Amino acid sequence: MAKKIFYVTTEIIPFADVTSIAEFSTNVPFLLQEKGHDIRTIIPKYGFVSERKYILREVIRLREIPFDFGGEALVVSAKSAFIPKTRVQIYFLEDDQWFKPLTNLLYKSKNGRTLSDNGERYGFFGKAVLATLPHLFWTPDIFVCNGWQAAFIPGLYKEFYEGKEFYKKIKTVMAIHDFNEYAIMNKSDIELAEIDIPKSSKGDTVNLYELGAQYADKIVVFDRPSDKISEKLLKLPGIKAHKKKIKIINLKSDESPDYYAVSDKFEQALLKL
Repeated sequence: MAKKIFYVTTEIIPFADVTSIAEFSTNVPFLLQEKGHDIRTIIPKYGFVSERKYILREVIRLREIPFDFGGEALVVSAKSAFIPKTRVQIYFLEDDQWFKPLTNLLYKSKNGRTLSDNGERYGFFGKAVLATLPHLFWTPDIFVCNGWQAAFIPGLYKEFYEGKEFYKKIKTVMAIHDFNEYAIMNKSDIELAEIDIPKSSKGDTVNLYELGAQYADKIVVFDRPSDKISEKLLKLPGIKAHKKKIKIINLKSDESPDYYAVSDKFEQALLKL
């Protein structure tokens, strides 16, 4: 049965290519569309992305998208294009403070340090993504939330949007491609997003995968031959407590995964929701 899928990510080739989710997010949405699913993608509009080169178009109804975040009334806008050489639609969320100034390193500065405001940025991103639906006049069946960058979305959806007009009963899938320090956020970032902090979190920090796990309907983990991240994840109390939600997909190669096979397995996981 065909599904309507809103595919949330922060990297798609050629617009942004920093981690493994870029190649994944370029290939898998295309292959899911080829299988007959209605899929749309959304990423931030980085300042280094050329609007003229990639033919980003203004959409009148997406010029002003209001939402609340951190107790403030905010507005973002979005433009539309297609992933090159495909018919997969991609929306670009625009914001001069959080997205435009980023370099092509995205998550860290030129000196290699992780950006201290990543938590606030991607909490903002998650809330802004959810706010787009009434302006798209389109309600997905499934949110696919890629990586720690989109791990705020399951909680934001449950806390603020579930059951409202244009939202109905959307399923959320957290797709995990890596396990590193980027997923560790200060509790103040979670409090700003107004999401309940997992009881398993001790100290002043929260692992965003544990945060997303308590709200997501499904957790899909992509293990590579050289990196069995599922084993590391299951050592986290907040993940272990929700292990029944987990589907592990084993990639056959570190460098060149067979995306046809991966998309088949990923589709099966989505259809079981």
